[in-house]
Amino acid sequence: MDVRVERTRKRLQDALFALALERGLEEISVSDIAEHAGVNRSTFYQHYSDKETVLADALDALAAQAGAQLEAIVEWTLDPPAPLITFLEHVEANADLYRSAFSYPGSTVVMSRLRENVSLAVHDLADQRADQTVPLDMMAAGVAGTIIGVMSAWLARDPLPPASEAAVWMWLMILGPAQGGPGPLPRLSTGKALDASAERPL
Repeated sequence: MDVRVERTRKRLQDALFALALERGLEEISVSDIAEHAGVNRSTFYQHYSDKETVLADALDALAAQAGAQLEAIVEWTLDPPAPLITFLEHVEANADLYRSAFSYPGSTVVMSRLRENVSLAVHDLADQRADQTVPLDMMAAGVAGTIIGVMSAWLARDPLPPASEAAVWMWLMILGPAQGGPGPLPRLSTGKALDASAERPL
C-alpha cells in the first residue's frame, strides 16, 4: 500500500476512535470523521465507502498491534490458549467500540469482517477435530459463531468480567462440539493437549 494512502487511512481511523470516545458510533457522520482527520469528504470516499469499514479496518489494525492473532492457536488444549486470551484482552481494551459494533443497530461490516477473520483463523484448528463427519468449513463457521456469540454476551455484562475469565467460558463452549463429544470436558488442566479419546460424561 502506498505510504500516503496508509497515512490518510490511519488518520481517518484515529479520528473515528477519538470521536467514538465522545459519542456513540451511530451519532458520528462521515463529515465528522473527515473534519476531525483534517481532510474533506471527497478524500474520505477515495479511501472508504462508509464509516463502518473505517471501524473494521481500525479494529483489525489494533488487533495486529496487540499481537491478538487467533491463527496462532495451533492445537486443542484443555486450558484456553494464550492467543485466545490475548485476543480477548484486545477486545476488553476496546470494549466500547466492540459494544457499538455488537449492539443494535451495530455494524454489519464489522460483524461480517470479524466472522470471516475468526473463521479463517480457526480453519486449520478445526481440521484437527475428532469428528470428521461435519464439513471443515461448517465446523470453522460453528467455532467462529461460538466465539462471536460468547463475545457478545460477555460484552453485555456489567461490570465486564476479565478477559481471562471470558476465555475460559469461550473455550469450554468450543471444546465439546469441536471435538465431537456431547459437551466440554469436565475440568481444565494447564499445559496439556486435549486427548480426543478422553472419556466424557453422558
